[in-house]
Amino acid sequence: MNIFHRASLLGFLLVFALVAQAETGIVFKTLKGESQTVESHTGKGKWVVVKIWAADCHVCNTEAETYAQFHETQGEDGIRMLGLSIDGDMRKAEAYVERHDLPFPNLLGDPQSVSKFYLDLTKSPLLGTPTILVFDPKGEMVAAQAGPVPPDVIERFVAQRSEAEAAS
Repeated sequence: MNIFHRASLLGFLLVFALVAQAETGIVFKTLKGESQTVESHTGKGKWVVVKIWAADCHVCNTEAETYAQFHETQGEDGIRMLGLSIDGDMRKAEAYVERHDLPFPNLLGDPQSVSKFYLDLTKSPLLGTPTILVFDPKGEMVAAQAGPVPPDVIERFVAQRSEAEAAS
């Protein structure tokens, strides 16, 4: 990816930045079958990136290991990842997570519930997978982007937002 493309992605994230409280109340399932919301992972003093994915999405499969490495290199004090599958099929989701050895938590929803979650949160329809949501440490959604977003773009976005928060 060239520098212009990366800069334009970062610019798009900045332009598309929204402030929305993640209080949709939509319940998904963990891969262990437990009920959870996205809100149970956000607002705990850490940046959280939610990647909406599908097991049959070519781009999702291509970049899965990149996000696994991103999550691992961030460590306990860094940006946290949360996957949100639209598959609605526990076996497909489990196979995807296992195939890519994803170290971060993943929730399972069906296309309708994930689309409603996204619409309630962003006031825009879900365009497809992958889609990235970025939540600040207070749990406010500050960016949304359909399509692939390289982790280094997310890191720069978070660094800029963190610097702006510290300065205000």
